[in-house]
Amino acid sequence: MAVKIRLKRMGANRNPSYRLVVADSRKPRDGRFIEELGHYNPTTEPETIKVDEEKALDWLQKGAQPSDTIKTLFGRKGIMKKFDELKNK
Repeated sequence: MAVKIRLKRMGANRNPSYRLVVADSRKPRDGRFIEELGHYNPTTEPETIKVDEEKALDWLQKGAQPSDTIKTLFGRKGIMKKFDELKNK
């Protein structure tokens, strides 16, 4: 089973908000997921990003592949840097 960390779209038309979820890569974008890691709201000023870092690092160590957008968000929060440090130990 290929596991990905990706965004699940929530919210109304033209007012998106997203949940950061761990899901099987074969499932649809807004379908079933394994675990929720946080949320992201690009419409607020400044953008709201809330992530459970421990869960995110745990899933990355287990081999979950982050999408390109998730890599960017994790980079802003410093999670990718922590993951790289743990991986190089």
